Amino acid sequence: MAGHSKWAKVKHFKGAIDAKRARIFAKLSREIAIAAKLGGGDPDLNPRLRLALLKCRSANMPSDNVDRAIKKGTGGGEAATFEDLTYEVFGPQGVALLVECSTDNRNRTAAEIRSLLTKNGGSIATAGAVSRLFQRKGHLIVARDAAEEDPLMEVALEAGAEDFKADPRGYEIVVEPTRFEAVHRQIEAKGIRCESAEVTYLPTLTVPLTEAARAEPVVRLIEALEEHDDVKEVHSNAELPGETA
Repeated sequence: MAGHSKWAKVKHFKGAIDAKRARIFAKLSREIAIAAKLGGGDPDLNPRLRLALLKCRSANMPSDNVDRAIKKGTGGGEAATFEDLTYEVFGPQGVALLVECSTDNRNRTAAEIRSLLTKNGGSIATAGAVSRLFQRKGHLIVARDAAEEDPLMEVALEAGAEDFKADPRGYEIVVEPTRFEAVHRQIEAKGIRCESAEVTYLPTLTVPLTEAARAEPVVRLIEALEEHDDVKEVHSNAELPGETA
């Protein structure tokens, strides 16, 4: 795997919780409702819902909010039909981004995303130009004080992890998506809490942006996209200041 760390994303996500709690909870509630509508309200039978609930736990989303979102998704009656879209984007400094959306109006979302890109130095890439720079992987982060390195590595690798990386902040575990839940279950069965656990896109090649002046327009574009109501996730191959060990 490329030498890109997700620690900064976790730190940013938790900081954003403090500053924009309502917006983030609204996005999570929407994803739960969509997942429940499409696959039912039982997470044991609904992989998309299980992954959404893991994100809610990382965000410390109250269980009452989660329950309401599931009930909304399974409540029946007429509801908007959502579809998932992924935009391949090139941003400032040649950074590549995958922008995952859920929308009930493809044309509206496309127009709004293109407008955001135009205002923030981004552009839609040709199909495959960006996606080839990422791999779909299960990714887990464990804080340094949550586990000892050798026992955690042993558990992760025996459960099927393909990569284990340690740095002063903690541990990153990478696994094929089909093995993600098995590895996650084995880790938590040992009483070890993950800071983050998700199936995501990891870059195979990163763009180092060590100077704040070069990183700033990239961060501005990512934040503008993340604030859009239809955007679920923004994956970037930018290596921003503070992301390396």
